[in-house]
Amino acid sequence: MSTDIWHQIFNYDGYGQLLALVANSIIAAAVLGVVGGLISTFVMMRDLAFAVHGIAELSFAGAAAALLLGVNVVAGSLVGSVLAAAVIGAMGVRVRDRNSAIGVLMPFGLGLGVLFLSLYKGRAANKFGLLTGQIVAVDTPQTAWLIGVSVVVLLVLAVIWRPLTFASLDPDVAAARGVPVRALSPVFTLVLGLAVATTIQIVGALLVLALVVTPAAAATRVTASPRLIPLLSVLFAVTSVVGGILIALGSSIPISPYVTTIAFAIYLACRAVGAVRTRSGWARRPPAVVTG
Repeated sequence: MSTDIWHQIFNYDGYGQLLALVANSIIAAAVLGVVGGLISTFVMMRDLAFAVHGIAELSFAGAAAALLLGVNVVAGSLVGSVLAAAVIGAMGVRVRDRNSAIGVLMPFGLGLGVLFLSLYKGRAANKFGLLTGQIVAVDTPQTAWLIGVSVVVLLVLAVIWRPLTFASLDPDVAAARGVPVRALSPVFTLVLGLAVATTIQIVGALLVLALVVTPAAAATRVTASPRLIPLLSVLFAVTSVVGGILIALGSSIPISPYVTTIAFAIYLACRAVGAVRTRSGWARRPPAVVTG
């Protein structure tokens, strides 16, 4: 690797001054890391990784349309995500119907996004940021939007956490005990849409899985505890995104490669720890519904 390429990836000249300029980014990243980590827990429980990608494509289309129209990009991203989540949530819990709908939505959303970006004549960096993230450029109004939406997501999760956990682990028994399983599915999908729209601001539409799937996938490799999984998932998500910002400062590379690399490294480490514990007979067998 040449010196020039290395300098683009890791460049810490004037690091202290740069750090003071990204306070909004770090605050927003920490909050969104908490949201991504908690949402990730249910994404794994309910096998919704494919849904995350489908929602991300429509969120990208909404953000691209907002960029073209000169309106708030975060708001456009939210509209796209909510529309996608509403369609997916309406499919209920039947995996075949849900995956079919997602398979139709993904190319449609990506095609719309490409069309809107092709029509946009502004800065190329704005186009690129929708795909790869641009949180290092988050300003105060955007931070307010992101934190506001994140608070809504966290409040809804706090209200539905216990019944949603029950419905995710054993929907038949939960329904027999009066848990509104069918109603919880679209509610959670809408919350997932909001979370995806905000997370896209960090890693972009192409790499959103790194914060909404990978943290819980890593956590389930080292524990089966329903209390520890969300805690570890949040820790991994926050570490990935805040660490990605701190490493990316000063380089000319988008933040997303740093975030995704940290997330992937954590996942590999958890897999290794889980494999060692399994061979040693230390780990309990994880619930069958939790996959990673």
